[in-house]
Amino acid sequence: MIDKFPKTELVLKRRDVMKGIAASGAGLSIGLPAGVAQAQEAEMIKSHGYSFFGDLKYAPDFTHFDYVNPNAPKGGQITLSARGTFDGFNRWAWRGNPETYSSVIGESMFAEMPWGGGAPADSLTDAYGLIAQEIEYPKSKEWCVFHMRKDVVFRDGSPLRAQDAAFTHNLFLDQGIRSYARSVKERITGVEVIDDHTIRFNFADGISRRSLISQVGGTPILSEEWYKQTGERLDEPSINSPMGSGPYQVGDYEFNRYVVYERNPNYWGADHPANVGRHNFDRIRIEYFADATAEFEAFKSGEVTFRSEGSSKRWATGYNFPALEKGDAIKEAIPNGNAPNNSGIIFNTLRAPLDNRDVRHALSLAFNFEWTRESLQFDLTTQRNSFVQNQEWEAKGVPEGDELAFLQSLGDVVPPELLTEPVVMPHTSRKEKPDDRRNKREAFRLLKGAGWTVNSEGHMVDQGGNRMSLDFLVISTWDDTRKAIIETYSKTLEGWGIEVNGNAVDSAQGQQRFLDKDYDLISTRILTFATVGTGLKQLFASETAEVSSYNPAALRSPVVDAIIDAALEADSREAEIAALKALDRALRYERIIAHYGYVPAYWVSYFDMFEKPENLPPLALGVLDFWWYNKEKHEALKASGALR
Repeated sequence: MIDKFPKTELVLKRRDVMKGIAASGAGLSIGLPAGVAQAQEAEMIKSHGYSFFGDLKYAPDFTHFDYVNPNAPKGGQITLSARGTFDGFNRWAWRGNPETYSSVIGESMFAEMPWGGGAPADSLTDAYGLIAQEIEYPKSKEWCVFHMRKDVVFRDGSPLRAQDAAFTHNLFLDQGIRSYARSVKERITGVEVIDDHTIRFNFADGISRRSLISQVGGTPILSEEWYKQTGERLDEPSINSPMGSGPYQVGDYEFNRYVVYERNPNYWGADHPANVGRHNFDRIRIEYFADATAEFEAFKSGEVTFRSEGSSKRWATGYNFPALEKGDAIKEAIPNGNAPNNSGIIFNTLRAPLDNRDVRHALSLAFNFEWTRESLQFDLTTQRNSFVQNQEWEAKGVPEGDELAFLQSLGDVVPPELLTEPVVMPHTSRKEKPDDRRNKREAFRLLKGAGWTVNSEGHMVDQGGNRMSLDFLVISTWDDTRKAIIETYSKTLEGWGIEVNGNAVDSAQGQQRFLDKDYDLISTRILTFATVGTGLKQLFASETAEVSSYNPAALRSPVVDAIIDAALEADSREAEIAALKALDRALRYERIIAHYGYVPAYWVSYFDMFEKPENLPPLALGVLDFWWYNKEKHEALKASGALR
């Protein structure tokens, strides 16, 4: 397992992948001829939540999600750590280095996990009203209307109105991330404020509407008046936290050192059924550190009280400090029911020669998983085959049944080998040394076919004599294990005659280069997927490749585009799974990543003053969402000297 991209990486919630992240256009009139209105009325759906497939797990009168402890006490502080720096609290700015969790201040029509993840955490497809009391839409899903609660207020006590929802919607369109705005303009044709607590969204004709309700229902709502009074912009870095209605707000902070998020004592939604048993900590503190060593030492000393571990070396060898040996701290591997995110070496297809699939295939052969697992990962990682490892929608063997029929329906855009050959599987390597000669021979064959050969000086050159030179984006705050993997891989490429520039940069520069796609290679992650939605376009589609921060490979694949477009028409979960299998198959065919492997568990360690539900939901660890603080245990730790 490898440390995640630095905390400056844009955070994507689980349900964001299903719905996309988008904003709206100008308002449209909703006047309809009487006959049309009556016909639509007969097909109207009104509900307390939304699922594309219709069925909702929780009834309208549900009191809380099944997996929470409804009697969890409120109070205490949990302290986590981050590496790098931050210079503001506008999470949505394209520039700058905002604090990782700064979007927590906002809420949407539907309930979400403020700290990341979907709510509820026991369903992939369900969404339940939070700011929205009821949602109304025709079966055709040409539009939807949100009937909003009248008791929702921003953190300053001002009322949250439909006008704020419309304003934010348009703000994200005008000033939001480019891939976000581009995606929306094609799909959401307008928004209209009907009254202070009723808003309607209109959807485009001739497109799939399966995820659009989830999309608009998941957009955060911010205060129009606050933006007018402050003159703030969504696309500019800011030291000010936008005005939202969420359960937490920015409290004390010192740039580049720490930030404290405080639970709003006057939070409007504390007793909402979707919130019962959640948001239990009074304070959530994030301590920032310059490097991994200092970060871990802070945890060992009790300055940090909860840690999510990403380094296999540290997990195997570092957890032998006094607090753990005395039982004051707990080390725990908690099963993770989600498909692991796709960590690995990613190839930027915008830049030659990585725009050639055979070159990408050849370069992936330089990564030796078996050697890495044994020499650097303490045999704790498992080779991964798929972008959706261990899920029902993982592609296997030669396509058949519904998946084959789906691919055949796409026509000539599908390469013939996708229909007739087994799905791409990871190569194997001998573990004795990083450079496997068998894989090297295959790589050189592929490179020769793409016009690359080794000259008399041992350099890999093209037909014009130009040496292959690759820029590897490396962040100085990354963990030593991650850096060691990159160094080993780079040395293998250099042994093949390929020049690799991997000089480390600071986190702020790294963040900007990441957003600008100013690299050839990068060690990061590609999010996984479990359902079909327009969010897939931001992950993999050509239309957003150059601007999407969620597509580090900048993939532009006609077959992937066709699969996503056709998948959006799936009208059953069975059809959806067939489409997702095809997507997994096509992504593996494109050779955009050399996978590192995975660990099917959350690696966590924490001081024994936090508690969690006995039965955790399958889709989220939920530490900052539905865990809680035990005051008596904390006082005992302080009395023993384990904590100050």
